[in-house]
Order: sequence, then structure tokens, then C-alpha cells
Amino acid sequence: MSISNEVARRRTFAIISHPDAGKTTLTEKLLLFAGAIQIAGSVKSRKASRHASSDWMEIEKQRGISVASSVMQMEYRDCVINLLDTPGHQDFSEDTYRVLTAVDAALMVLDAANGVEPQTIRLLQVCRARNTPIITFINKLDREVQEPLDLLSEIESHLGMDAVPLSWPVGMGRRFGGVFDLRQNQMRVFKAGEERRAHDDEIIQGLDNPVIAQRFGDSFIKAREEIDLIREAAPEFDHEEFLAGRQTPVFFGSAINNFGVQEVLDALVDFAPAPGARHALEREVQPDEPRFSGVVFKVQANMDPAHRDRVAFVRVSSGRFSRGMRLKVSRTGKEIRPNNVVSFLSQRRELVEEAYAGDVIGIPNHGILHLGDVLTEGENLQFTGLPFFAPELFQAVEVKDPLRTKQLRTGLTQLGEEGAIQVFRPQAAGGALLLGAVGQLQFEVVAHRLKTEYGVDARMMPSRYTMARWFTSEDPAVLRKFMDANAAHIAHDVVDAAAFLASSPAQLRVAQELYPGIEFHAMREHGGKVFGRKN
Repeated sequence: MSISNEVARRRTFAIISHPDAGKTTLTEKLLLFAGAIQIAGSVKSRKASRHASSDWMEIEKQRGISVASSVMQMEYRDCVINLLDTPGHQDFSEDTYRVLTAVDAALMVLDAANGVEPQTIRLLQVCRARNTPIITFINKLDREVQEPLDLLSEIESHLGMDAVPLSWPVGMGRRFGGVFDLRQNQMRVFKAGEERRAHDDEIIQGLDNPVIAQRFGDSFIKAREEIDLIREAAPEFDHEEFLAGRQTPVFFGSAINNFGVQEVLDALVDFAPAPGARHALEREVQPDEPRFSGVVFKVQANMDPAHRDRVAFVRVSSGRFSRGMRLKVSRTGKEIRPNNVVSFLSQRRELVEEAYAGDVIGIPNHGILHLGDVLTEGENLQFTGLPFFAPELFQAVEVKDPLRTKQLRTGLTQLGEEGAIQVFRPQAAGGALLLGAVGQLQFEVVAHRLKTEYGVDARMMPSRYTMARWFTSEDPAVLRKFMDANAAHIAHDVVDAAAFLASSPAQLRVAQELYPGIEFHAMREHGGKVFGRKN
């Protein structure tokens, strides 16, 4: 099969939501319905004996939340689906933002009781900035929830795009009778149970079928009025408008009960786009080009604790990957020949013989590959858009046992390289390593991982810093003067980019006024400007 045909078969998307909206449950059920797994894990309780197939880290099992992005590949209806499950918790939003640079579409999961929540809004803003097409699944209709018309209005006001329902709920909570498929003109009757499949559902044909009114009474009468209203007021679903990020198709269901999952899976195949062109500083890279290129959007340490490995997750941007091929790392110019490249079904791995644009492959390595690295067959390319946000919280870190200092530095270097936390080395000699985070939970996860994965009992201590800014200047002399004068406030991150650490916004404003030739940045984007380095 040609590269073009293989690319056309790919669908690569991320699932995004606020915590507890049911994202990880829906992820499992999509795998279940596609035949990729035979039994869904349980996330109903933190003490459940089975855990979500996409949650593999020990702390995730203890807390019952996702704190790392997972990648899963499956085949369904002759399509290769790459599903990226992301952390819902806002403290891990940076990881999610980077994952969203690697996908061609997003599946937004909403809790029907809570509607569009703050973390969802932030993720949607990232999708909107990239014009990423969004499919919406409104979950938990088997509970007492908001009115569906109110939910549609809320989606439209936050997304700034038309919400076009392709199914409609009949009742809710104890009166939830099912959903009416507006495209197929049929009702799928709800029945609770985690083991059932879509082919087990009872189907009643026709909106005017008197059987529906007889069985579901007032719930159907109300739903019928709402369906008539949205058919009059809402626009028709337009695939081009969806691809342009101006419409989102909306589905209703209950993921925990396997209800409404089939429609979402089919919509991903029918609506989501195949991989498109990717922008590099040098040129536009087309997915069906004959030569391979790919970008590292995520690094995960210790996926296999027995081997202390670091896996670089690479989104294939163009061409065909084959095992053992020669690849050049654009950042360093080094050549690698990866032979043990893997694809994922959560913690299960399979050796990859070939992959095409849109696929996500894992390259185990020992620190050779960093976030944002570009791999090619020889061409120098630099893809843009991989964000690193200035941390908002800081803690100094020391090891309780001085004999474990080397292990502490090794652990923090690897965790910093994978983006789990930002690690800063003060320029001034003798300063303790600084950890920068978006949310407090990141510190807890890092402390847990240092202890369980590296055998390091770390002590976290308060820091006087409250903000960091990377900085650049077009004049190297101005850059050196600024760094020399502010040496006590300069620290270097894992890629050796220098940052100015401030104790207050006022201190940052003073620095900006004193050094007009310095530009301060709240985000370090890989593939963008050259940031300050050590002399």
C-alpha cells in the first residue's frame, strides 16, 4: 500500500476533559469497542483491584487519577487509530498542551452535571488556537444532570463555535431512556451494565414511532419538542466547518455503561481528519512525502522500572518509518539506528516494523532524545509549537541522605527531560536545585517518583521565588551584561536555557525597565528563539 493510502487510514486524536468527567473510562471503552482489549479496568474506586488500562504509574493507581499522558494504537474499520489519553488534572496541563501539538483532532468529554469546567476551557483554548477539530461527548446522562439545551448553549459560549447535536437524550437520571440518533432516525434504548455492547442495544426506528411515546411518556414528549427546536434553530452538520474548527458534533451517553460509545468511535473514523501538513521553520512538511520526519513531543522515564529506560514518544510527521533505518537528530547532528522501537497499548508494547505519518512510536534511549527533537533521514528541520510554560510555583530540593546526591541529580535530570517538572540549576555556585511547577500536585508526584523509581528520599523546601522568565536579546553583549549583573537570580533549565527568577512582579518590572534590550518570555517554545545560555 502506498504512503498516501496509509496516511489516509490514520486518525490521531487526544481525549481532553476536566478531572472526573469520565475521560479515562471513555478511553477504555473506545479500546473495548474497537476490540483492542477484552475487559475494561475499573476507575470507580481508588482501591479497585483493576485499574484503567491507560493509567500505569503507581501513584495513578493509588489516587485514581491520570497524571501522565498515555498513547494507545488500535485498528477499527480499516483505520489505524492513535488515541492519546491526557491528564485531566490542571497541575499537569503542560504535558497535555504538548500532547495537543501531536494530534489532528480532539475528543472533548463533559460531565453533563457540571458542563464546561475551568480546565476544559484552558484546553479548548489551546485547540482553538491551533484550529483543532473537536468532537464532543456529553457523559453521565444516567445521573441527574443539566438540561441538554443549556449544555449546548454553554459549549457554544465557551468554544465560540456551533454545537451541532447528532444524538439527543430521552430523559436523564432514573428516567434516562436512551438517545435518539438524529442521523439514523432511530432511538437506542438505554440499559445499564458494563459488559454490554452496542449490538446488544434495543433499537426503535423512527421519531414518529408510537412505541417510543408509549414507553417513555413525558420524557420523550419533552425530548421530541427539543429535537424539533434544534432542527429549526441549529445549523446542519457541515464536515468542512468541523474541520475548520467552527463546528463541533455533539453526542450524549454514559461511558461507564458502554452507552453512546459506538457512535463516538464511528464519528472519529468518519469525521476526524487524516494527518495533515506540519509547519517547520524551514518549510511545510507534507505527510505523504517519501522521506521520514518526526518530532519528540513527550519523554517518559521508567515506563519499565526494571530497565530504567527513557522512551521518547515521536509523532511521525511524514513518510515511512522502518525499523533499523538511519535517522539524524537535527538538534545535535547525531545519527541513530533505532531497532527496538515500540507501539503502545498503554503498558503493553509491541515492536514496530513500520509506521506512517500520524502514528506515534516510542524510541527507548538513554538521554539522547529530548522534548522537541526532530528526527529526519538527513534534512535539518525544526518544528515549532512545542510549549514550555514559565512555572508559577517553586520549591528547593535536597536529598536527606547526602550519599544519594548523585541519584537525586540523575532522577531530577530525567524527570526534567520528560517534562514532569521543570528543574533549574542556579548559576551561583552552591545553590540547591530548584523545582518549578504549574501546580502543587507536580511536587508530590515528583517526590513519589524519586523515592519509588530512584530510591531517593528528597526534602522539599520553600523558595523565595514566585515567577520565572526566559530571556533573549539580539545583542550578545547586552545579554552577557544582564546575566553578569543578575547572577544571583539566573538559573538554567534542562536544555541549558537561562531564566531570570523573581520574587515578585515588581522585581520583574524593575528588570524590564533597567534592561530595555532584554526581552522576557513567559513561554519557551521549542523551535523558536535562541534563549540565553551560560557564558
